Amino acid sequence: MAGMKPRANRSTLSHKARYALANPGKVPAYLRRAGRDAVYRLKHPDHVAYYRAVMSSDASVSPEAAVGSKSHEHWLALGQMQFDYLTSHGLAPGDRMLEIGCGNLRAGWRFIDYLDSGNYYGLDISPDILFAAQNTLVRHHLQGKLPRLTPVRDLTLAFLPDEHFRVVHAHSVFSHSPLSVIEECFEHVGRIMTADGWFDFTFDRTEVDEHHVLREDFYYRTETLIALAKKHGLTGEFMEDWEKLPHGQSKIRVRREA
Repeated sequence: MAGMKPRANRSTLSHKARYALANPGKVPAYLRRAGRDAVYRLKHPDHVAYYRAVMSSDASVSPEAAVGSKSHEHWLALGQMQFDYLTSHGLAPGDRMLEIGCGNLRAGWRFIDYLDSGNYYGLDISPDILFAAQNTLVRHHLQGKLPRLTPVRDLTLAFLPDEHFRVVHAHSVFSHSPLSVIEECFEHVGRIMTADGWFDFTFDRTEVDEHHVLREDFYYRTETLIALAKKHGLTGEFMEDWEKLPHGQSKIRVRREA
């Protein structure tokens, strides 16, 4: 596949040693994360509860950093990139859109502004980041577009109606999710998509051993996720053109099988 170089196995001791020698200034931050991971593993054996605690911790420092943005300018640029990609790939103002892991509306505020009133629905496992999303709405004067922002405990999507959303979007959600959480989403997302709908999601791609770093970052092969989607009646397509953009993750689009 073209595009960025697939990541090596970052969980190995040799990789960690090389990285520490090359980036000594980042070692203290990693050790703090590792210490937090050890505590949260004991307190939150369920992964969703674990990552909700991670988001609460990170959002208390900076909501923009909690969603993976190094600065406000970076936050704006990543949101613009997501918006430009979806609007150039078929998202129209009249579409109903579901954003899974909407965060503090890094891209969401642009989607809300673009879509017809009431057509944007954002979900997140973190109430803390949704409080920050409300602030983003106020800052951009988007209250009149009537977006829905909802905290969730899982990705069964049970409270959403059948065949309602033409576009479903999840940016940097599966990169923080074990396969059990991803499969739960695949099992249910087809029900809430229209017949002509599609689900775009990004993930951290590897072509070596699938692995995770702490319980925060997960790396998958493309074929693993496409096969898992197919198991639940979804056909997957690796989005080659997304690889050309400066973002650090890969993207797959799935649709309901005919």
